[in-house]
Amino acid sequence: MKILVINAGSSSLKYQLIDMDNESVLAKGNAERIGIANSQLIHASSGKDKVVFKAEFKNHEDAIKMVIETLTSTEHGVIRDMSEIGAVGHRVVHGGERFSQSVIIDDEVMKAIKANIDLAPLHNPANIMGIEACRRIMPQTPMVAVFDTAFHQTMPKEAYLYAIPYEYYERYKIRRYGFHGTSHKYVSLKAAKLLGRPIEELRIVTCHLGNGSSIAAVKYGKSIDTSMGFTPLDGLPMGTRSGSIDPAIVSFLADKEDLTSEEINECLNKRSGVLGISGVSSDFRDLAEAAANNVERARLALDVFNYQVKKYIGQYAAAMGGLDCVVFTAGVGENTPRVRSEACKGLEFLGIKLDPERNEQILGRVNMEGMISTDDSPVKVLVIPTNEELMIARETLELTC
Repeated sequence: MKILVINAGSSSLKYQLIDMDNESVLAKGNAERIGIANSQLIHASSGKDKVVFKAEFKNHEDAIKMVIETLTSTEHGVIRDMSEIGAVGHRVVHGGERFSQSVIIDDEVMKAIKANIDLAPLHNPANIMGIEACRRIMPQTPMVAVFDTAFHQTMPKEAYLYAIPYEYYERYKIRRYGFHGTSHKYVSLKAAKLLGRPIEELRIVTCHLGNGSSIAAVKYGKSIDTSMGFTPLDGLPMGTRSGSIDPAIVSFLADKEDLTSEEINECLNKRSGVLGISGVSSDFRDLAEAAANNVERARLALDVFNYQVKKYIGQYAAAMGGLDCVVFTAGVGENTPRVRSEACKGLEFLGIKLDPERNEQILGRVNMEGMISTDDSPVKVLVIPTNEELMIARETLELTC
């Protein structure tokens, strides 16, 4: 079966067409600037050069139509016609408490996704537009919603409840939800496979480190805690997000700087994190270069980030009653040896023994996947490139085949 994976943003639509017989990517691309001037489709078919098509995308439906046209074209396509698409898997950011697993999309599911717009006002509306466009164009094709939050719905109450008046949880569902669930699930399953052990007997800390970062405690295959909370702002300091801070800072800054709640929210989401500390960049590559050139605040930003990663690894080892494996993934986790070494430094008492040579050499591997701890390390440390699209395709296949 061939599955089309869709990740719709407010003005973009990323896609991959995956042949599930061998899990190969037949084509992938991104429709950019939907609803904005100078729209374009960037498309790459397997074994062919990337091509860029200028277009006018008034809405997501226009973008989907061009994606289908490109996938079926004689020059750039990989399928004869739309009937070869067996199912469509949609990334949906927030499933709330309703969804603890992926589901086939119907009218009731759409109502539930729309009901969660308050919990993800920047993401769920875009995801909904992508789903509705596909349903109009491919009404007979099964569609599946795969939620970023679903994997974390196994967290116990003591992990997801905030210590605020309980009626606010009952009234507004204010609680820890966690995100990046598809990535955490993928790499934890992959880690178990690489170690040759059942995931049901492993305690794994998965570190999804990128411009947006989160860490999860995966105990015996289930998420029992994660660093992101009610929103993706919580947890680690990130590219531009503050991560966890003292809540009183919000009212303090509002008073001192005469800021509205919207302005505070913009500051914490877009002007904070390693960008805010460094004053240089939100890109960890830029920070590494600046730190190497003795820019003190760039070095400090990296130190703050690495320290917080280390703290979460220790916290989650305690929460799980032990630790068998640590996984680093996503852009920073996969590509930055120094972040991995600094995050693991001082954790030898937990049984983590990093192999410096393996840690550096992993970048030279074709798939950048493998163990970076020593052979005798009680806790295994792995680098595993995440593949959220493949995880979405697998879940879609499981529900529709």
